[in-house]
Amino acid sequence: MKKFLIKRTMNFIKNNTKYDDVKLKEIEYGLVGIYLLISKTIVIFFIALILGIFKEMIIFTLIYNIIRLTSFGLHATKSWICLLFSTILFIGIPYLSIIINIPIYLKLIISIFGIYLMFKNSPADTKKRPIVNKKRRAIYKTISTILTIIYSFISIFTKNNLIANCMIFSIILQNCMISPTIYKIFKLPYNNYITFLKEHPDFAN
Repeated sequence: MKKFLIKRTMNFIKNNTKYDDVKLKEIEYGLVGIYLLISKTIVIFFIALILGIFKEMIIFTLIYNIIRLTSFGLHATKSWICLLFSTILFIGIPYLSIIINIPIYLKLIISIFGIYLMFKNSPADTKKRPIVNKKRRAIYKTISTILTIIYSFISIFTKNNLIANCMIFSIILQNCMISPTIYKIFKLPYNNYITFLKEHPDFAN
């Protein structure tokens, strides 16, 4: 289904535009991403509705994606792996956020380590999308660190247990996703912008 839709769409674009091969590859990459996002979202929404945690899933998804927006992180190399892990995380974490109560001392510990690791490791790019510009990397790092500090304060001081847990779990999950260790586990290259700049010295920061 995916190959059929992408192929038909790309054929339409090729026949009605004058884009070069580089631009067409960029468009195809974007279309694949959109398809995977939509199909993954439908599956997760359906399961959340069945389990009665749709609201909690939406809240966690929004909170998590805000912090991921600037810190980036690991992407699965295969669509089925992405779907599997996304379903487990975006269903499992909201469910845990409902049933557990994290002690404040543990929130403090997680927050301190989370802020440090976010500052140290973000933004974490991918081979397909290296963050080449030095200024942009610095901006992303600053925003990601500030967001982690805000999340930490909210998780500690809010009386809403669901929001507090979603904040803490977002910090934990995203720090895992930008960790060099997780890249090694999945055998993916880290700090891809360095490799890109070595191969393309004309791209000055």
